[in-house]
Order: sequence, then structure tokens, then C-alpha cells
Amino acid sequence: MTGKDAPMAPKQETVEIAGRTLRLSNLEKPLWPAHPPDSSAFTKGQMIDYYTRIAPVMIPHLAGRAITLRRWPDGVESHSFFEKNCPSHRPDWLATVAMGDVDYCRVEEPAALAWTANLASVELHPTLARLPDLEAPTAVVFDLDPGEPADILTCATVALLIRDVLDRFELTGFIKSSGSKGLQLYVPVGPHVGYERTRTFAHVVARLLERSHPDLVVTTQERAVRKGKVLIDWGQNAPSKTTVCVYSMRPWAQPSVSTPLHWEEVEAAEKTGDRDRLRFGPDEVLARVEREGDLLAGVLAGEGDLPDLGDNEVGKGRR
Repeated sequence: MTGKDAPMAPKQETVEIAGRTLRLSNLEKPLWPAHPPDSSAFTKGQMIDYYTRIAPVMIPHLAGRAITLRRWPDGVESHSFFEKNCPSHRPDWLATVAMGDVDYCRVEEPAALAWTANLASVELHPTLARLPDLEAPTAVVFDLDPGEPADILTCATVALLIRDVLDRFELTGFIKSSGSKGLQLYVPVGPHVGYERTRTFAHVVARLLERSHPDLVVTTQERAVRKGKVLIDWGQNAPSKTTVCVYSMRPWAQPSVSTPLHWEEVEAAEKTGDRDRLRFGPDEVLARVEREGDLLAGVLAGEGDLPDLGDNEVGKGRR
């Protein structure tokens, strides 16, 4: 085709990021439409800029891990898809990590993060383990997912209950918003702990809270029993599972970010009923990092142990 019938080539721009040359395309493409209508759309170029600027604190949470990309090529109000195999057209300097028959992307430098963003990868989902041992998680995760009409404030209540349990064992929990409806709580562990123990520990704690707060907590994926309760998704503690990375953007109507939180912020949000205290956009997150650094840096310590609660505890309570 020629003339007016020919498709327009995507607008491209060549940039240098930390010594790497990248060709970026469609930078003006809106990924988040204008909501409310009198506001401006959030473009792919703005998302790439955010990821490039947040890279110094985000990369440590991605490095050495198998990364699943979740892409929205036509914007967050359109379809998305998860991509596990790292695309074959990746730069030759972008390494991969094999798990089973899948070669996942490794995102270990700012240019790699910008490259994934150029694919309209709004979300990045790393495994809990990192090289050299992909069978050794670096943390326990409690993924809190509310069933309507429960919301992020209900998750805050449950997160504080989990923190109380952790306090009994003298364990430190670090918390972040999912950037969507829920919260995620992490307990760092050393490489000697392993998935069997992290999964059992998360399961026992979840069951304990389900028994003591049956109107608030549920531990099963069955939607019929989740209404108005918070699912403590202990099953995320497995080699094949991934959780959205801290500082990842999320596809809400307006741009939002999975954000590290102070426990005092969680307490204040629950007390006041103000869910907006737990939701942040990219500019707010960049300002928080500039002011406070990475509040989840403690999760990267690679140290810590768990009490041996025993599998017999898992069998107690409702299945």
C-alpha cells in the first residue's frame, strides 16, 4: 500500500540509559486514558520515565529473579496477557534465567527495566527466590486479597493481626500496598529456610487467624466463602508463584504503584477509614523514595529464621 492507505510506522526514539542504547516506540500512546475527562492521559513515555527513575530502588527487588511480564499493549482498559518466556527479540545484553522449560527475563539494570516498559509491561512479577538458588525463597509473603465489600482497609486490619502474630515470634514484617485492592506483607528469611517451611509457616498463621477471626479471614480460594472477607493467600509461597514487585505500576483507572508503607500509615488508615492513605501514584512514589529511601530494603537482607510450627498445626481448623 502507498499514500494515505499505508499504515503509519510507529514513532521511534533512540535513547541511552546507563550506557545502553535503546529504541523506544509509541511514546505518546496513552496507556491510562484521561480519568476524569478534564485530566491528561498517562502515556507509555511517562511510564518508561517512571521506571527509569525508580530503577535504583526497584532493581534490587528484581535482580537474580525470574520475572513474569504482564503487558497491556492497547492500554489498561483493553486486554492484557502474562508473558513468561522472555521475548526472542530482547537485546543481546539482557540475560535470562531458566525454570523448567521457560526462559524468564532477568531485569538487573535500568535499561532492562526501560526495555520491558517499552513492551507496555505495566506490571513485573518476580519469584520469591533468586539466583544462585531458585529453590530458596528470600521471604515469606502474606498476600492479602479482599472479597467485596471488603477492601484495602479490611486488609489493613488483617495485616495488623498478622503483625501481632509475628511479634510473638520476634519476627519483623515489612508491608506494601499491592497498588490494587490489597496489601502484601513480607518476612525476610535466610537461604537455609526453603519453601516447605515458608509455605507451612504462612499456612499455619493464616489458619490461626481464620479460626480466631472467622468473619474476617479466609484461607481458601473458593469465591463463595470470600465475600466480605480477606483471603490470606499463603499458597503464594511456592517456586512457581510470583507476586507483583514493589514499585510496579498497576492498571487502575488512574496510574497507581505497589508502594512500601510505614506500619504507622497502615494503622492511621484503618483508624480513620481513609483508604487514600494507602494509595499512591508514580510521582508520589518517586517523591517518597527521594525523601525516605526504600522502606522495603530490609526484605533484601537474606537473613532470618522461622519457628518450626509443624505440619500438624495445619490440619487444625476449617478446611
